[in-house]
Amino acid sequence: MTNLSVNINKIATLRNARGGNVPCVEQVAQDCEMWGADGITVHPRPDERHIRRSDVLTLRPLVKTEFNIEGYPTEEFIRLVLMVKPTQVTLVPDAPQQLTSMAGWEVEPNKEFLAEVVERFQEAGIRVSIFVGTDGDNIRAAARVGADRVELYTGPYAKAFHENPEQAIAPYIAAAQVATSVGLGINAGHDLSLDNLKYFKEHIPHLAEVSIGHQLISDALYMGLEATVKAYKACLR
Repeated sequence: MTNLSVNINKIATLRNARGGNVPCVEQVAQDCEMWGADGITVHPRPDERHIRRSDVLTLRPLVKTEFNIEGYPTEEFIRLVLMVKPTQVTLVPDAPQQLTSMAGWEVEPNKEFLAEVVERFQEAGIRVSIFVGTDGDNIRAAARVGADRVELYTGPYAKAFHENPEQAIAPYIAAAQVATSVGLGINAGHDLSLDNLKYFKEHIPHLAEVSIGHQLISDALYMGLEATVKAYKACLR
């Protein structure tokens, strides 16, 4: 069984657009868990344009499944994660002003920096995942800096899926084989949807977790959040 971690950033975006506390980020996180989500993901960016630092602190005692915090490891981000001690931290290479994650780490040029960050989190008992593409050498480098898992950036897969599913999935099959061979767990995320998730799950062995936010929340506008969470879970069975 592959875990579904629901990224609730878009709930915070909607709340922030109006002010106040509607929709309530905390309630949505708890409801997603109640309806079958195996984890909750947040990405507290420096400008707090969606999830805020205060949200992370409030959510920690409420989330009963796996709590995953993703972000670029600035010193401020590191302090927040060490204070909260989530189940997992996912390291992404995003610049502060970046709209969304569009590429994974180039691990080798950043190996000393990443190794130090990984060590700090693991000493606190936090599982560390590094956001990467499908290049095998890059995945091996993630293992060398001590990561527990890699999260495969699935944007290119989603973009190519409808034209040629077999061609779209091929680099990810190879990447998963490399990750497994060097002892890394496998996560995945970005643009996974009800159209392409089942196929991805069926072809990627040992897929531990998918993190899905924008597409899941968009589907929920039509289907309702409970039905949407359950539909994504069904794709992973």
